[in-house]
Amino acid sequence: MPRFTDIVERVANAPVVPSRLPLVALLTGFTDAGGAVASTVEYMREELDPQPVAVFRNDALLDYRARRPILTFDRDHISEIRAPRLELSLVRDALGQPFLLLSGYEPDYAWEAFADAVRDLADAFDVASFTWAHAIAMPVPHTRPLTTTVSGSREELIRAHSAWKPTTQAPATIGHLLELRLSEDGYPVTGFVALVPHYLAETEYPATAQLVLDRFMATTGRVFDLDRVRESNGEFVARIDEQIAQNEELARMVGVLEGRYDAYMAGERDHAGQDVIGDLDEGDLPSADELAAELERYLASRPADDDKQGGSPF
Repeated sequence: MPRFTDIVERVANAPVVPSRLPLVALLTGFTDAGGAVASTVEYMREELDPQPVAVFRNDALLDYRARRPILTFDRDHISEIRAPRLELSLVRDALGQPFLLLSGYEPDYAWEAFADAVRDLADAFDVASFTWAHAIAMPVPHTRPLTTTVSGSREELIRAHSAWKPTTQAPATIGHLLELRLSEDGYPVTGFVALVPHYLAETEYPATAQLVLDRFMATTGRVFDLDRVRESNGEFVARIDEQIAQNEELARMVGVLEGRYDAYMAGERDHAGQDVIGDLDEGDLPSADELAAELERYLASRPADDDKQGGSPF
């Protein structure tokens, strides 16, 4: 196993990190429905100016052939090769309150060594809590509030914010491993899974970043200015609604999703005592491919001028 010094390097002249800060993790990788994690990382980096305090070594963790660095070719020479970043940073929220942000790519290699390095950093900086988020596609409509599934050790947050509580097996991400290891170490831990409409999973859906940031505020006490995110989401949803309103097939399919969602949220059960949302009939519920294909057919039928006016969010 790689040594700690092979995995991460502390940044020289980094800002002083106060003790007892919340640690937040945003790691892109296996699943990121609606661009939830990527959009939230972008928000953090553009709006809050993170100051790196530790940088993880790509040569130990990154599969370059799977996620190739980006080069800049300037007329007749290569001026830059920019690789993905994975780093721990000190960040200040809209009120100037500090917190720690672990952001970047999900490691391709050495997961346990990476988890040990994060645990060592958490100990070194005496963090107060650990929160992370990712997003998955679900058969839910965009016309209803986005919800989350919550895991971890903070029961009050699970009660307040977990709308779906399955018992299942699924492929793990590095966030799940960090949650498990830091929970074993006794840290207060919270994991959020944003449940994103499956037909919007491949888009950059601003509501997902808004949801993640809202949940981070609930767990950390930090404050984020969401005005720009809300504005972007309002424009996105208006375009989606316009498309659906003009297509009967899309409207019918979204209506099915709305009925399932409303029944589940109302706590209704079928005759077998199963969750309504957990007993979906393939003949009744459209697939993500069907919805996406229907949206694509609709967009292809629209005049070219509509696209120039921003008629499509895709």
